[in-house]
Amino acid sequence: MPSVRSRTAARSLNLLLNALSPKEYDDIRPLLDIVTLDARRVLHNPGEPAKYVYFPRAGFLSIAIVLENGAMVEVATIGREGMAGVTAKGPGRGGMTDTLVVVQGSNAYRMRVADFHSEMGRCGAFMELINNYSEAFLGVLMQSTGCNAAHSVEQRLAKWLLMAHDRMEAEEFSITQEFVAMMLGATRQTVTGVAGSLQKAGLIRYHRGRVRILDRAGLEEASCECYRVSTNLLRSAIPRTRSRPRAK
Repeated sequence: MPSVRSRTAARSLNLLLNALSPKEYDDIRPLLDIVTLDARRVLHNPGEPAKYVYFPRAGFLSIAIVLENGAMVEVATIGREGMAGVTAKGPGRGGMTDTLVVVQGSNAYRMRVADFHSEMGRCGAFMELINNYSEAFLGVLMQSTGCNAAHSVEQRLAKWLLMAHDRMEAEEFSITQEFVAMMLGATRQTVTGVAGSLQKAGLIRYHRGRVRILDRAGLEEASCECYRVSTNLLRSAIPRTRSRPRAK
């Protein structure tokens, strides 16, 4: 996982970090590395102590639960609006109990867990920002639990595609049915059938691992309310950002 350190810019591509004041961000920048994240790379396994906190700059990550039979079910996705690796709890209380997987290859800011907890204690604005995000993210996890139990695969696939569309910031992106099936806790055959229905309805085009969103409004109608609720929760956690000249 190559990394490069840069101190030449005054603005973060991660929306959480970008919500800090220029002075607060400049104080934290020396602790950040920019790392390349390859698709399907596992950044953290359950039971392992977390070493790093990740603040995505592009693309997105997935937090998933691994069941005893090896099946994996996604509980949340994290893009530029958030962070992953640990929660806002204090040092020495363990890391994530779930698997952290890169869904779309991109890059992120990476901070050592020890530095993260040190900054939480040193910078009140950083601690408040992370605490607010953690509270909102807990709401997203609770919403996801209800969604996985109560909503159809078609609704959940539509929601997942909307989340991916938001984070990729592109009309077309790469994803395999095998990976989506694993994230949704469904069979590939089920996902193939549901994706075919969405395509026949003119909402998406799917061909050879490439998905293109054709009708965003129609896809939102096909989704459940969980997309809207989760998106609003995350937006509420990020204060209005300040104007800065360039992005790091």
